[in-house]
Amino acid sequence: MNLRTATIDDAEALVTLINKAYRGESGKRGWTTESDYLDGIRTDRADIEGIMSAENSVFLLLCSDENGIVGSVNVRKRGDDCYLGMLTIDPESQAGGLGSQLIQAAENYAREVWASRKMTMTVLSVRSELIGYYERRGYRLTEERRAFIPGNGVFGVPRVQGLQFAALEKTLAV
Repeated sequence: MNLRTATIDDAEALVTLINKAYRGESGKRGWTTESDYLDGIRTDRADIEGIMSAENSVFLLLCSDENGIVGSVNVRKRGDDCYLGMLTIDPESQAGGLGSQLIQAAENYAREVWASRKMTMTVLSVRSELIGYYERRGYRLTEERRAFIPGNGVFGVPRVQGLQFAALEKTLAV
């Protein structure tokens, strides 16, 4: 496996990977799917290209010679802190430590490139197993909650009422 920064040429492959992992039948093969809570797509090319072209935003990719991109994570600088988003591992490759590798790479990038001392993220509050996963990696669940607001079919269409995001944070070691 090798780690690299995404380029605009990776946009379509990222859209495919992220939607495969988060939605539909393919996502149900992995444990990170949101299919029980959301229908529709997780992202589209315009969304990914917008994130890629934003200032202080990068996708880190985990690639294999055999399978191409098997994982990705978006890191964005927000003030003095960084935000970790769209952590994605191909459902066929989950539960092998690749997610932890990408989290560590994102934290290293935030610390080394942007001198950030804190990483934040949001997770659907109903995803207790995912929140537990992040807590085992040093993230702390905060009291902050945000309403889930879908946009034009991107991010998904709620299957259940009252979805909200829970915020987590981690102080990055110096």
